[in-house]
Amino acid sequence: MAGGGRQYPLKTTTRSPIFIFTLAFLALFLLYFIFSSHSSQPPVPLTIHPSQNPTTFNLPKADYSFVVSLEKFLTTKSPPPPEPDDTDLQDVSNLDDSVWIAETRRLYDHPSPPPPLRVYVYQMPSRFTYDLLWLFRNTYRDTSNLTSNGSPVHRLIEQHSIDYWLWADLIAPESERLLRNVVVRVHRQEEADLFYIPFFTTISFFLLEKQHCKALYREALKWVTDQPAWKRSEGRDHILPVHHPWSFKSVRRYMKNAIWLLPDMDSTGNWYKPGQVYLEKDLILPYVPNVDFCDSKCFFETQSKRTTLLFFRGRLKRNAGGKIRAKLVTELSRAEGVVIEEGTAGEGGKAAAQSGMRKSVYCLSPAGDTPSSARLFDAIVSGCIPVIVSDELELPFEGILDYRKIALLVSSADALQPGWLISFLRSISPSQVREFQSNLAKHSRHFLYSHPAQPLGAEDLAWRMVFRL
Repeated sequence: MAGGGRQYPLKTTTRSPIFIFTLAFLALFLLYFIFSSHSSQPPVPLTIHPSQNPTTFNLPKADYSFVVSLEKFLTTKSPPPPEPDDTDLQDVSNLDDSVWIAETRRLYDHPSPPPPLRVYVYQMPSRFTYDLLWLFRNTYRDTSNLTSNGSPVHRLIEQHSIDYWLWADLIAPESERLLRNVVVRVHRQEEADLFYIPFFTTISFFLLEKQHCKALYREALKWVTDQPAWKRSEGRDHILPVHHPWSFKSVRRYMKNAIWLLPDMDSTGNWYKPGQVYLEKDLILPYVPNVDFCDSKCFFETQSKRTTLLFFRGRLKRNAGGKIRAKLVTELSRAEGVVIEEGTAGEGGKAAAQSGMRKSVYCLSPAGDTPSSARLFDAIVSGCIPVIVSDELELPFEGILDYRKIALLVSSADALQPGWLISFLRSISPSQVREFQSNLAKHSRHFLYSHPAQPLGAEDLAWRMVFRL
């Protein structure tokens, strides 16, 4: 050794063949355990800030009603002045250069963990945004318009108002936003990861005269597709909210490359053409609940009152996949502990649905005209265990949330077997029921939209899902 220190001979030992074989066997067993434990990936857990206690389910102070939030939004905020045109970005090549410069700076100037998702919000003419919001606000209490199947028009708009909630959060002052660590608005196109199209397609469909609506759709299509960012990517980095399956229908085929925000994938093919929607490109978001949130006080007060085994209130006759409703009514109508009611419009119908769900252990959630139904989310926020009977349903936030912990998923074939569904529900032990209800209380916040948007709320999870696309 250097320095003249004393050197000691290494001790050597002879390993027996049995010892070597044992070590090899243990190494192979360890490798098998490691790979087998990763063969099926569980849903990715939510990243929860230490200040967010997942065992509590009282709501933070915010507006959760579309009507209340919209009233404050329209009466306290005026449309922002037009942003100056990026005259140097009027063609695709200039935008390409600017994006390259911005990405280079981002790569080398910010080697720390990745920043939030950066979204550029188009400042579209007011006829596509504020004018439509005012139209809804000014007609909300003065009309009782119904769709052809008897659904109240304004209530349908509220159920599909995800376009309002996402937009209102994005354009709010950054100092007021609570999702800054998830998504931020940028004001230069070359800084953006994604582009948000703030066109209220559902309001225009239901509240404008048919030809006027189609003309507005064509104008919106031209306005968006004329943008250099759209031309650069052919819309693949643009977000288009079309949450009602009837909205934007006449022109949306021209925007099929965009990321669509949908209520479901409609595998029946009745609402979306083949190749227009698929999970690798588009995002499913929950309906806005029609009933009030059952908070912790409500949850504990209603536990002893849940004497109905299975509850359903809604339209008993629907189209397409929703035809199963009539078959389920025939099968379940005479069963003990089951309440099935035809739905009615207005505040009376809402109150009856809310009361029935809060008195029931399970709430039936069959398909509607599409595989999804707003009733599922009404049940979740009411603390009523959903029984989902819809074979082709894709659920919001799958991969983040494990629906097996908050709902029962039943095949149509099983549900229609005489006596099977009731026997199945009665076979679930009281401890299992309590576990479902406890999970509902913890996770129901994920299905609530609000302003300001809340951490772990629907908007937060929506952007987390967009990040994965």
